Amino acid sequence: MQSALQQRQAPDQPVIGSTPVLLFHQVSKWYGPVIGLNQVTLELRPGIMGLVGPNGAGKSTLMKLATGQLKPDIGSVQVHGINAWSADSRRFVGYCPDVDAFFEEMSGREFVTAMARLCGFRRSEAEERAQAVLQRVGMADRADRRIGGYSKGMRQRIKLAQALVHDPELFILDEPLSGIDPIGRQEMIALLHSLARQGKTLLVSSHELDALEKLTDHVAVMTHGRIAAVGTLSKIRAMLDDRPLSILIATSQPRRLAQALLSMSNVVGIEFIRDDSLIVRAIQAHRFFSKLNTLVLEEDFDIWHLETIDGSAQAILGYVLGKK
Repeated sequence: MQSALQQRQAPDQPVIGSTPVLLFHQVSKWYGPVIGLNQVTLELRPGIMGLVGPNGAGKSTLMKLATGQLKPDIGSVQVHGINAWSADSRRFVGYCPDVDAFFEEMSGREFVTAMARLCGFRRSEAEERAQAVLQRVGMADRADRRIGGYSKGMRQRIKLAQALVHDPELFILDEPLSGIDPIGRQEMIALLHSLARQGKTLLVSSHELDALEKLTDHVAVMTHGRIAAVGTLSKIRAMLDDRPLSILIATSQPRRLAQALLSMSNVVGIEFIRDDSLIVRAIQAHRFFSKLNTLVLEEDFDIWHLETIDGSAQAILGYVLGKK
């Protein structure tokens, strides 16, 4: 089990320039007359990539193709250069589904051990691996209880344990933080970060964008079966320079500052929210902040708080999908 726990230094974010661990090339998938995935090309390298998008965007189809549960109608999906539909690719993949699929009468330990046995490990090694991953996900002291009596958070931990047990290179995680209490969520985020530092590749789908933002800055945004955008949250936001960014500014001279800001061509609106604060709506954010810096220095404005208030994953998702 030493190899499963061995630490290797690697960044939490995808490594640029490394060989793709997961590669989608011009992939399409139909369900009868309905298209689930439409000409998707995507590369994943060591690190954590978030997957976001509304219901019906194609996220589940993409993850099922990556794990070999579905076969593409057009294009190819490869894991370490191996066809994802083939049995050989499965040893590289750990899958944590959103939907529970347990033998409810089993204990957590029995279930994870059984999953290790299905991966081909002898009983003694399967038991050792099960104990190690149960300890790692914080379930060692509850592993002998029946799964049917587990809480939602405990079931999530067991699902992650079975995904870890064969020490794969690629993790496909569908809503892994769902149902976990705040303390457990922080522990889970720390665990996923530690996997990334080991050089693992993680694709994490989540509707909880606040939690996802704490996990990774790199996201792929899906809509209508297509990849609408891929990159860091800041880079995706930069692609939307024609969309106004909202900036909260607190100052002792809000009206004088507002008057000066309105002379800038890339300021499209200002709203006063308190006696000492205003929200500025500006396009071409980099140019705006450069001009603001010059203005503050030249005019000696007293600013004690400056914050972008719609640069979050939730706001970016809305922008990319064309929402207000």
